[in-house]
Amino acid sequence: MLTLNITDEFVSMIRPQPGFQTDFLASSADICIGGGAAGVGKTYAELLEPLYHKNVPGFTAVFFRRTSVQIRNPGGLWDKSSELYPQLGGRSREQQMDWTFPSGAVVKFSHLEHESNIYDHQGTEYCLIVFDELTHFTKKMFFYLLSRNRSMCGVKPYIRATCNPDPDSFVAELVDWWIDTETGYPIPERAGVLRYFLVDNDNFVWGDNKQQVIEQCPHIFNDPVFAKTKAEDLIKSITFIPGEISQNKKLLDRDPAYLANLMALPEEEKVRLLGGNWKIRTDELCLFNYSSIDSLFLNEYPSNVNNRYITVDAARFGNDFMTMFVWYGWKVVKLVVLTKCDANEAVDAIEKEREAFKIIKGNVIVDQDGVGSGVVKLGNYKGFSGGAQPIDVREVKGVKENYYNLKTQCYYRLADKVNVGEISICLNNENVVIDGYYGVKIKIHGKVVDVRELIKADLRSIRKKELDPEGKMRINTKEEQKVLLKGRSPDFGDALSTRIVFDLKSSEIVTSTGKKGLLDRI
Repeated sequence: MLTLNITDEFVSMIRPQPGFQTDFLASSADICIGGGAAGVGKTYAELLEPLYHKNVPGFTAVFFRRTSVQIRNPGGLWDKSSELYPQLGGRSREQQMDWTFPSGAVVKFSHLEHESNIYDHQGTEYCLIVFDELTHFTKKMFFYLLSRNRSMCGVKPYIRATCNPDPDSFVAELVDWWIDTETGYPIPERAGVLRYFLVDNDNFVWGDNKQQVIEQCPHIFNDPVFAKTKAEDLIKSITFIPGEISQNKKLLDRDPAYLANLMALPEEEKVRLLGGNWKIRTDELCLFNYSSIDSLFLNEYPSNVNNRYITVDAARFGNDFMTMFVWYGWKVVKLVVLTKCDANEAVDAIEKEREAFKIIKGNVIVDQDGVGSGVVKLGNYKGFSGGAQPIDVREVKGVKENYYNLKTQCYYRLADKVNVGEISICLNNENVVIDGYYGVKIKIHGKVVDVRELIKADLRSIRKKELDPEGKMRINTKEEQKVLLKGRSPDFGDALSTRIVFDLKSSEIVTSTGKKGLLDRI
């Protein structure tokens, strides 16, 4: 078991909480995966881990998150490390996102947004590798970085990771032994128990001890190539340590509403995030990841004030809203909603925000189907027609994307960015205007709701459909979306999706009338 060099200074300032945090920090496994539920104190436990070795010259730890934006999110890894590490002599470099301690020990923060980013770490050696939200990474990323887990500093290299449950990730296979196959919940008596494995031709070979693994793989251990290789170098010990939010008393004392937020989640999400269930699946047809949708309102994606846009979904029918988003780059900085309006009123509202934010007309796009066509003509804006042909089609793994129409393309591309945390929606009572009044609350069918929850619901209503006879990717129809939204049209989602148009490379969009409207490239 690892031994923490506990000084009076450390005891007085920094302590793990009993339960999940102490168990996670005490594990002797080569690979320890912890968490399995929201709010258990995973981030703090991770950040304490390198402090075992802060006095070891040459010790290097690296924390990975899928994107650098996620690292810098408020309350995320960088924020928390800035509260913790200076107390123990750590000196930071903001641009490089690293900390150096007086001994020369280094703790770095890095991202792996794309699989190709793993090669940025060729030739490097990390004694400790920490994956924050391991289920966001691919199996290839994890096992490639495992090859970088080495060191000459005297500390045995090891891996730590935390995550929330995801039954469709490669992590589910790693932790399967610790999970009850019938209920999906962790088996209490197996928490923290070590198992052993190696990967043979992309398959996991498991054992309760190293000898069991060796006996299953004679072709490996009898191979002359590995004759001088110790089993310890091929076989890794691994464990899973679950946690419950009740063990994070500091969080519950500081933010008691957090538990209420988890309790208010849809049932399948509540069972997964609050209960730590590894078998419950949210609808696998959803285009947007549930957790990524929630993160939209937490992400601090850099705003690019030089690239300003307005995207509008104009109300077409009596129950629909006009929704207008103002963007700085990929960050939403204002939302305007009109529950009832005609074309002239819509143009007046757009012009007011366009002038206030100094946005050129070429950077305003309006869904021109139905009432929107009148708004486009009156305001001389760019028109969007979801039924138009897709543009700027790219290749993925050598296969050219094949979308049913432009709307499908925009939603798929929007999901690409949302699911890796590249979009931020910063909305509050000061920058949301509904029918001329500031505030995030809106009344629908006699019920007062938060517009941010409507945005989340809109994105969750977008589902993948089977390919059409020509192999084109499709999403569910507007009518199918409205069924999921209890009769409401996804006006917020539609207005968000058209932002993609400004990043498409083609200079033309074919409208529903067959005419071509030029897009000004920025």
